[in-house]
Amino acid sequence: MGFSLPVDNLKKMSVKIITAAKQLPKYSRQTADILPLLDNWLEGQEERFVKKVKKIFEGAAVDKRYSIMDPEEVFTATSFEEKNDIYCRESIILGEQVLEKALKKSGWAPETLDYIITVSCTGIMIPSLDAYLINKMKLRQDIVRLPVTEMGCAAGISGIIYAKNFLKANPGKRAAVIAVESPTATFQLNDFSMPNIVSAAIFGDGAACCLLSSHQDDYGPEILNEEMYHFYDAEHMMGFKLTNTGLQMVLDIEVPDTIASHFGAIIHPFLQKNNLTVDDVDHMIFHPGGKKIINTVEALFSGLGKNINDTKEVLKHYGNMSSATVLYVLEQIMDRKPKPGEKGLMLSFGPGFSAQRVLLQW
Repeated sequence: MGFSLPVDNLKKMSVKIITAAKQLPKYSRQTADILPLLDNWLEGQEERFVKKVKKIFEGAAVDKRYSIMDPEEVFTATSFEEKNDIYCRESIILGEQVLEKALKKSGWAPETLDYIITVSCTGIMIPSLDAYLINKMKLRQDIVRLPVTEMGCAAGISGIIYAKNFLKANPGKRAAVIAVESPTATFQLNDFSMPNIVSAAIFGDGAACCLLSSHQDDYGPEILNEEMYHFYDAEHMMGFKLTNTGLQMVLDIEVPDTIASHFGAIIHPFLQKNNLTVDDVDHMIFHPGGKKIINTVEALFSGLGKNINDTKEVLKHYGNMSSATVLYVLEQIMDRKPKPGEKGLMLSFGPGFSAQRVLLQW
């Protein structure tokens, strides 16, 4: 005879996001302070091209970004191995710091975690970050671990979706989703293509963690629903190519227009399945992909009477930190303590090409 929960418990059981926390690397620069470094990097290039690159940096809507490396070191011809070694070392430090911060914020002890998901796409680590965190923080020896390495910018929400499904199947459990990213470790010194330049202008490094629970006594916004949306024949649009000098950015100029053409199909049917419309959503928790994507999505949302001001603010202060960035937006909104009954829509895009969505209710 199988075990089953009483109907009343099933009704009460829900998966909630308890807290979100961020951790910034030790180095940072204002965009204005990076411009002189571009002169050295672009030495020998045509003056017109140099001006164009600087204009891209100045117009990227990123005032400041953080890095696991000193900015001068980013523009140094280090090998893939050397940069990846820095990525591994600093990811472990940032991962431990951000998990400790999130646990402290929620009042949880490390040994109460049942499931750990680590997400990153900007370096290569085997064993993955979660193995190091289990040892450093003495997490339980029976904790379930899931490293997610190839979902790109969408992985912050992907991790939440995986955690939600685990917790839904396991009432009374707790999970941590930890995103640690270092796009600066992927910068290609001898690549003067637009994808490399644009990514350098919009990306920054950072870490974030959110804690989820299916325990009745834990409180936070409930995950009402979650879905992925996959674009056909769009694998070429975003990702990394592994080269002898590291991970080379792939970023197609079609991305904003492709998002715009699918936007209605991404948003409306998902909300309709939950008997909602965009009017019912109070908080837009959108991943700051970059200025062009933000402008595209902002125009679409403003036409529906909504804004993505939190998204723009995160891009301005930190840049696009790949999978971690949407969790910065989530933290900003959660710290404002939305009113009971208010709803939030999380949305991010990543390689595949795909969109990830999570519907929250406080």
